[in-house]
Amino acid sequence: MSLTKASATPTALGARLSRRTGRGAPRSVRRGPAWPMYLAISPFFILFCVFGLYPTVYSLVLSFQKWNGLGTPVWVGFQNFIDLFTDETFYLAIRNTFIIFALSTIPMLILALVLAAMLNSSIRYSTLFRIAYFVPNITSVVAMAVLFGSIFGQNFGIANQLLNAVGLDSVPWLTTPFGIQVTVAVLMTYQWTGYNAIIFLAGMQAIGEDIYEAASLDGAGAFRQFWSITLPLLRPTIMFVVVVSTITGLQSFTEAQVLTSSSSTTNPNSGGAGQGGLTMVLYFYQQAFNYNKFGYGAAIAWGVFLIVVVFTIISWRFSPGRNDGKATR
Repeated sequence: MSLTKASATPTALGARLSRRTGRGAPRSVRRGPAWPMYLAISPFFILFCVFGLYPTVYSLVLSFQKWNGLGTPVWVGFQNFIDLFTDETFYLAIRNTFIIFALSTIPMLILALVLAAMLNSSIRYSTLFRIAYFVPNITSVVAMAVLFGSIFGQNFGIANQLLNAVGLDSVPWLTTPFGIQVTVAVLMTYQWTGYNAIIFLAGMQAIGEDIYEAASLDGAGAFRQFWSITLPLLRPTIMFVVVVSTITGLQSFTEAQVLTSSSSTTNPNSGGAGQGGLTMVLYFYQQAFNYNKFGYGAAIAWGVFLIVVVFTIISWRFSPGRNDGKATR
């Protein structure tokens, strides 16, 4: 009984207050028209539809057609995809891409972790070092490829000069398939190591200092703290970097195209000696824009897309830290 009376008291007070103030129940907030907000965000969606969605849908339609860029496209059904599955050059491009991906991604992630650990320690001029490591990521890839072409040149390259200085023979960096793949991998490692190191550094700085202080009181050294504290707590960041590196590495194009264009004898986009630098995206570019096979090029592009999606899912599935979010719920 007392509870019912108590619960009715605020209502009665509210009714008396409304009668006293002459005001009724709170009215809903008056809202203005919504079209200015939709107008403000419309440029993004218009540009996305014109330059993102429409080309994607059109490339899918084009992959079922035969078209040389002029005239009327001819509908050929799945013939482009049948030709793609039996194209030995496409499988060569897949193999080259994964060799370059393995040669570049694994060393790059290890170097990025080491650099991030060094930058996370108390060193002087740490901001200067962070800028220096990030500069290759904002430098033109074409400019870096031209520079690396000079460094790894056969006769006057600095790389071979250094090898000769220590008594080793010159290496045909840009005239053999494996030499081209190593050179492209070194260039990609140089380009992305600093970027990934900055991401790792951000993850390390999010780890609380009290954890390291407690570990120091327990007698844990620097290596033990890095192995037992930093790496386990950094697993979500490592997963992000692995997934992004997989997507980026499997779409390599400019590095191989610029490095091998001068040494290719048949076509500047053929990948150099033995087609060692012919990546999947470079093969797509060659077929579409050198041989005007736009329908077949679209089929290659969708094949590359499916390969990237599959291996991104595999990288995400086996990356450390995938279940950390579930464990904390």
